[in-house]
Amino acid sequence: QVQLVESGGGSVQSGGSQRLSCVASGYPIRRYCMGWFRQAPGKGREGVATFYAGGGTNYPDSMNDRFTISRDNAKKLLYLQMVRLKPEDPAMYYCAASTSDYDCRQKFFNFWGQGTQGTLSS
Repeated sequence: QVQLVESGGGSVQSGGSQRLSCVASGYPIRRYCMGWFRQAPGKGREGVATFYAGGGTNYPDSMNDRFTISRDNAKKLLYLQMVRLKPEDPAMYYCAASTSDYDCRQKFFNFWGQGTQGTLSS
């Protein structure tokens, strides 16, 4: 019923930029939290950006204003714009959708995409 499909991964130069996209279907994207997560080898899954139902956004301090999440309601798309990419950024990036409009902790993200792999080249 609910499907999330990521795209836009691939290789990018260190210090470069990349935009990831997520197509959401069977899901009311304006009603609940949505977000982007990533998981690098040997590390746990971490949230990198959150888009709240009301339109607000949130980012971990560690992102240092390098990531920007946005939403296109008409097209049912969620984007993640990444700039000034660092060696630690390569990871599997996941689009996720929650079942809560106020609690955006990872445990409440019940719908996940298959992920898109981001790599970094010199």
